[in-house]
Amino acid sequence: MRLFKLAGLSLFAGAAALIADFSNGALTAGALAQTPVTLDQVLQAVRTERTQVTAENRQREQEFLQRRNQQQAELNRVRAQVAAAEAESTRLEGVMEANQDIIADLDAELASKQGEFQELFGAARSAAADLNAQVGSSIISTEYPGRGPGLQELAQTEKLPTEAQLRDLWDAMIQEIAEQAKTSTYDAPVIRADGQAAQERVTRIGPFVIFSGGRYLTYSGGALQFLARQPPGDVTAAASRVERATGDGFVKGAIDPSLGTLLDLSVQAPTLRERIDQGGEVGYTIIVAALLAMLLGVYKWVTLSMTAGAVRSQMRRKKPSKANPLGRVMLAYEGASSGDVEAVALKLDDAVLKEVPRLEGGLNLVKVVAAVAPLLGLLGTVVGMIQTFQAITLFGTGDPQIMASGISKALVTTVLGLVSAIPLLLLHAFASGASKRVTQILEEQAAGIIAEHAEGSRR
Repeated sequence: MRLFKLAGLSLFAGAAALIADFSNGALTAGALAQTPVTLDQVLQAVRTERTQVTAENRQREQEFLQRRNQQQAELNRVRAQVAAAEAESTRLEGVMEANQDIIADLDAELASKQGEFQELFGAARSAAADLNAQVGSSIISTEYPGRGPGLQELAQTEKLPTEAQLRDLWDAMIQEIAEQAKTSTYDAPVIRADGQAAQERVTRIGPFVIFSGGRYLTYSGGALQFLARQPPGDVTAAASRVERATGDGFVKGAIDPSLGTLLDLSVQAPTLRERIDQGGEVGYTIIVAALLAMLLGVYKWVTLSMTAGAVRSQMRRKKPSKANPLGRVMLAYEGASSGDVEAVALKLDDAVLKEVPRLEGGLNLVKVVAAVAPLLGLLGTVVGMIQTFQAITLFGTGDPQIMASGISKALVTTVLGLVSAIPLLLLHAFASGASKRVTQILEEQAAGIIAEHAEGSRR
């Protein structure tokens, strides 16, 4: 058994030596042919290797202990800093509590010394804040600039207002009240379309409106600028009249009691062209069809009125003329006057029937367009509501402007359909009445001619 262990150890040592030589790159084909390694050599190699490993482990352990000691020292230093900071924090908290007690005592002393003046000064600060907000958006500030900083300082101060500040507040309030009842003309900087400011002669009516050269201005961000779109002509004409006023008598002008809100809304309101554009393709179709039908209806009404006048004029003349329906009927009678009564009646009926299509031609088209226009408006309404529901499906109901396009289209097309149908129906009624009157005259005259012819035949 002992020999077996030694042999195994020898084999193990030899394999270890071979592996070590291989790892060092010293194993070659010639090394296999050298003398075999003894057990003493293997033992010596193992001891040498163990000594080296032990030295390396001892060095690593020393390095580890050294780093641990350094970290412990750093930890102790940080703990000392934390303890010092906590002590400082505790000290500062004590100082803060002491200061708060002092502040509370001083506040109580101040309140007791102020007495009723505290409420008075609070009311003054509140009034200054309200007046500052009013002055900041008032067009009166374009004539009297620089009133805001003093009011803002008084509104935000934590100290008791001075006598000068209270007097300035009083003066600013009285000035604002007095200027609200005045119409004033003065020079003020106005921002033009190119973004540059220039001095313009402006006219102000109280705090309500301000204009220059008949064009209205808006006051925003501490600067005057012309409205992007001016109000209707009667409003701008009123501004021009006020600017030209000499001071004698009264001049009719226009004011905005909402201090600019109504004026901005009127400017933002869409024009007639913009409203028509909201109708889209359906709206354009209604307008084109209505215009064509209206032109045709007016033409027929005028021509029928002229024809009725020519027929009444022909009734007073014995000589027939081809230029009017009654003259053509009379000429038809002259061509058939030699026949019997039935033949003459048939000839005249045929002549009258030939005139009826000329008189009624085109009226049916006017009537059809008058009936179709509301249907097209209903079509536009349905299309607009479909667009509205699609917008609601995609974006929800959070923003009404998303739905405004479809709703505008629905309403505008409905209005266009009704506006087109109503005058077309009236026009068709007038033109159709004129046609029926002319036809009735022709039938009456034809009946009279037949009666005269029958009476003459009996004689």
